[in-house]
Amino acid sequence: MRVAVVGLGVVGAGAARALALAGAEVTVFERTAPAAGTTGTSFAWINSHQKNPLAYHELNVAGMAEHERLQETGGQWFFRGGNLEWAHEDGRERLDAAVAELRGRDYPVEWITADRARNLVPDLRVPAAVRDVAWYPREGYVLPVALLARLWGEARDHGARLRCPAEVTGLDQERTGVSVTLAGGGTERFDVAVLAAGRWSESVARFAGMSLPMADPEAPGSATVGFLGYTAPLATRLGSVLTTPELNVRPDGGGRLVVQGLDLDAGADPAAVPAPDGPQAQELCTRLRNLLEGTEGAHLESLRVGQRALPGDGLTVAGFDGGGTVYALATHSGITLGPLLGRLAAEEIVTGRERPELGMFRPTRFEGVDRDTLPPPVPARFAGQQ
Repeated sequence: MRVAVVGLGVVGAGAARALALAGAEVTVFERTAPAAGTTGTSFAWINSHQKNPLAYHELNVAGMAEHERLQETGGQWFFRGGNLEWAHEDGRERLDAAVAELRGRDYPVEWITADRARNLVPDLRVPAAVRDVAWYPREGYVLPVALLARLWGEARDHGARLRCPAEVTGLDQERTGVSVTLAGGGTERFDVAVLAAGRWSESVARFAGMSLPMADPEAPGSATVGFLGYTAPLATRLGSVLTTPELNVRPDGGGRLVVQGLDLDAGADPAAVPAPDGPQAQELCTRLRNLLEGTEGAHLESLRVGQRALPGDGLTVAGFDGGGTVYALATHSGITLGPLLGRLAAEEIVTGRERPELGMFRPTRFEGVDRDTLPPPVPARFAGQQ
């Protein structure tokens, strides 16, 4: 079976790897460079918070387990250091409800004291008014490019080829295959094309006559955009994810941290990325110094505006369109779900057997839907929403 994969982020790499392992002849078409899209600007927190309905939550839990299984066979990109979260008084009811929902789903979470939180993260500064802290021991974070390297490297080991730069400008479905047309001319025929184009999924799907509405990734202050600050190396002790009212933080290797203040995202605009020493950066660094010891003199090496790949109804897309030769993968949870979606998609493509986990996420749900009738997604403004 000859399979084309469009896009080489984590989702595309996961699909390429699993297809190559299953014996398919895989060619990946990447327009600019690996990890050039959302993969390169992701907070990369592995979790299943606020993932509703239940089927979406369960899919993300399975995605977390997939990272653990994959890492058992080698490599180091997933760090299961847990996550600590607390709320101020005005957010306590929301956090209590979120923890209760997760407990009802048998998701590992417990309330711990501030002292225990400081034992887990010795340099943590917990506000005096915080009574207790939610601890999620099975969560963690990913180094996205290291994950991509593992997935794509193994795909290459099993014969997958990369065409880059190669922009796909046409997908013509036939009864027994699909023709892929590239910018500048040239067409290649495949048995199946897998769309893993991230935030460009809608325009790429349109080439195949598929309806796959995505939230606008360019809209300032919307749910699809947000600031991510990347610090210079710091002498602070942090091995966990922190999701706090003022700041979300995760390690990024070599003493660097990734910082995110969700309330600041109302001013995020991909067309006007602030300077790494501007007001937004200074605010993020101030919040970081208030949160962790050992961060005196913290400054950002870069401040980026991340652009999320967000299907129009907020849920993952995974499956064939009506024609049966184009398979779409698009999700807001690409880092958590990338390896799992790749494996499940490859099984469906190679064997023809449908996976029940993907039953409610088929792209055919958008057939006949006017994208303008879909309500705009709510911007993330507190921990867990992003």
